[in-house]
Amino acid sequence: MEISNTESIPGRNIVQFYGVVTGNTVRAKHIGRDIMAGLKNIVGGELAGYTELLQDSRNEATQRMIQQAESMGANAVVNVRFATSSISQGAAELFAYGTAVRVE
Repeated sequence: MEISNTESIPGRNIVQFYGVVTGNTVRAKHIGRDIMAGLKNIVGGELAGYTELLQDSRNEATQRMIQQAESMGANAVVNVRFATSSISQGAAELFAYGTAVRVE
């Protein structure tokens, strides 16, 4: 499966459009990560626990989007975008979406 954040795949021709595909995940913060983040706020630096959580969330949402595209018969997803939203205090959604296509 080819994935692109542009409207096309360089060197490939889009021969079929299947429509919008999505994938999402909702994750809650871990109390241990919150404690470490509080300490980092004092001394500064990257919040590695949250970075890891965001990377895992992005990967899971992307895989779900890919599965939906494959079920439609697509071999690529173009115009891929990511969005986040707060679901409740301490929980957030990561949403991946794009257009499923067949390229040759």
